[in-house]
Amino acid sequence: MVTQRIKFYQTGTFTVGNRLLDEASRTVQSRMDRTNSLDSGHRACQGCGEALGARYALDAAMRAAQNQLVAVNATGCLEVFSSPYPESAWRIPWLHSLFGNAPAVASGVAAALRAKGRTDIRVIAQGGDGATVDIGFGCLSGMFERNDDVLYICYDNEAYMNTGVQRSGSTPPHAWTNTTQAVGPSPGNPPGVGKNLPRLAMAHGIPYVATASVADLHDLEAKVMKATPLRGARYIHIHVPCPLGWKADPAHTIKVARLAVESGLFPLFEAEYGQVTSRTPIRKQVPVERYLELQGRFAHLFGDPPNREAIASIQAIADANIQFFGLCESQKVSS
Repeated sequence: MVTQRIKFYQTGTFTVGNRLLDEASRTVQSRMDRTNSLDSGHRACQGCGEALGARYALDAAMRAAQNQLVAVNATGCLEVFSSPYPESAWRIPWLHSLFGNAPAVASGVAAALRAKGRTDIRVIAQGGDGATVDIGFGCLSGMFERNDDVLYICYDNEAYMNTGVQRSGSTPPHAWTNTTQAVGPSPGNPPGVGKNLPRLAMAHGIPYVATASVADLHDLEAKVMKATPLRGARYIHIHVPCPLGWKADPAHTIKVARLAVESGLFPLFEAEYGQVTSRTPIRKQVPVERYLELQGRFAHLFGDPPNREAIASIQAIADANIQFFGLCESQKVSS
């Protein structure tokens, strides 16, 4: 998928950039008729990337499904801050599942709709990286293996944020969490552990896999709108910074997400039936330090002296992503 790249002349708003596009190409969030699937009044933290990602994704899915949509939500931050009993910020049919069985519940919903002959209603399952990468991975792999007619969206904030910032299988190397403290000769999360869920999803050969970021709204919405009407199992992995768990300024959520993409640490791509079909090129690669230094969870890497070996190992991950997905012509990092 190739979306029209535009330059935002005014930061912090979508309106200026959208006026450069024809009306049909503008973001769903810029339209007055958006559904506000995740409405105001929830209890997310300031600058919460997951709240942004869910709002963007579900409004786009609602438009693609002509408002015929059911969402199944795993336990986690998104469920907790959006539905404290007896309140709810959801304005769509929405089910809360256990931490680890959202893919199975969504598969059951899809099967029930199929039995009733309701082919017009689309089903989405969603969860954080804890529910997706770790606790619910077995159910998710089963959903992929059966090719169930469900779009699963993972909002990846790279730790178990709701329960106190514990390490998940998506936590990056050398990052501080409450279970990977910044102490000892190898502080932070040990390198060489964890899972790459988008690549694992591709290995199942399902019809559609994509990554997206809250820093690129046009790309995120376009991928959701493409995936929603497709049949079979689909997976979208959205990068959503967490100011609380990452120890970052809430005002820098989009900046941090953008630097993850521009450094190569979070590549944006699409795959169909196990093969990469498109990727979002990096205009100018930035060194990973630009991304890491904005987050207190990596502060121990910038002591006196800095941990150059650890930083270099993270840079190597970014370079490998750029090489594998062909994200830019030159692999040399810009200073």
